[in-house]
Amino acid sequence: MRLWSLHPEYLDQKGLVALWREGLLAQAVINGRTRGYTRHPQLSRFLEVENPGAQIAAYLRAVHAEATRRNYNFDSSKLGAPEEAKQLLVTRGQLDYEWLHLCRKLATRAPAWREELGNVQNPRPHPMFDVIDGEIAAWEVVTTTTR
Repeated sequence: MRLWSLHPEYLDQKGLVALWREGLLAQAVINGRTRGYTRHPQLSRFLEVENPGAQIAAYLRAVHAEATRRNYNFDSSKLGAPEEAKQLLVTRGQLDYEWLHLCRKLATRAPAWREELGNVQNPRPHPMFDVIDGEIAAWEVVTTTTR
């Protein structure tokens, strides 16, 4: 499960579809509709807030908005009624790590898409996140030597 802190605009088609599916799985976990993945580290930042269900739904709404912008047909009825959600924090170190991770994936999966992204120096966060100074998040499972 990967719930990107990066803005969904950076994801290729496969990545955006995967994010939608994994976000819906995260929503099911948070709302108690499945027994698996309940301790997945990617969920911690959503579970630490007052209304985790509203947070993950707001997260998915931004993914849906990007899909709509690209003329994809993601089913918004899976999100339920909108509720107020808070901005969450993400560190610059986390965003930079995710950017490197995504670029490595795109280099093999979608090199043309990677090329279109150009040389982004400060990738934008998902609209739900405000960026603060800091290192890679403690919950991140680091798979490269960027730590």
